[in-house]
Amino acid sequence: MHEAFYLPDPADPQRFVSTELTRGPWSPDAQHAGPPSALLGHVIERCEPRAGFQVGRVAVEILGPVPLAPLTAEARVVRPGRSVELIEATLSTDRGPVMRANAWRFRLADPDLDLPTRFLPSGSRPGPEQAPEPERFPSTQPVGFHTGIEYRFAAGSFSEPGPAVCWIRLKYPIVAGTTPSPLERTLAAADSGNGVSSVLDWNNYLFINTDLTVTLHRQPVGEWVCLDAVTHPQPHGIGLAESALFDEKGPLGRSTQTLFLGPR
Repeated sequence: MHEAFYLPDPADPQRFVSTELTRGPWSPDAQHAGPPSALLGHVIERCEPRAGFQVGRVAVEILGPVPLAPLTAEARVVRPGRSVELIEATLSTDRGPVMRANAWRFRLADPDLDLPTRFLPSGSRPGPEQAPEPERFPSTQPVGFHTGIEYRFAAGSFSEPGPAVCWIRLKYPIVAGTTPSPLERTLAAADSGNGVSSVLDWNNYLFINTDLTVTLHRQPVGEWVCLDAVTHPQPHGIGLAESALFDEKGPLGRSTQTLFLGPR
């Protein structure tokens, strides 16, 4: 039994051992991009933390398949500021970088701003308790990211191509011995937008994202993150998956993924 997606290396605080829970749907030897994106969020939040600041956007670049191997995670502030600052983070194997991320961290208003109007849509989505029990994830692997999460479709399904509304909850910590932060939960879930709203047959096509950008106007509350997702494929081989992000209280933000489309 695995206790987390990653195990910290006692000899090196920047090194994390990847468990089988990180495995993705495309190869038994490669990770789903959700867990390493969340691991980047893990080190970003711990990089020179500042009281009264919060991450508002994370842009992840996926430089290639992330192997089920130990990862070195590093983060640094590259643009300090009184109101906003930019953090850069990298995940590397012994062969070099496999993922990079830039994150903007914002100073929170204190006291809250007196805004005249809130231009936000209502968060009227069926909650995870109202969604049916999940169907089988389209993977032949007995252990992977799909077994490390709980997911409930409020609309659509893996077997029903097209837009979907899906609730996702982590069943394990991202890093053993820690509690997943709201940012970690969101990054791990948001990378599934292209999967839950897939329009191409999993057995015949690849629709792999090269990046993940998550913009949050507030942090999620609770364990569940909802993706109201749609995929836009194009015959020339480039696609876009975009998700409106929600929790049980309402909207959180948006996420996008650029997709490489091709035959298997």
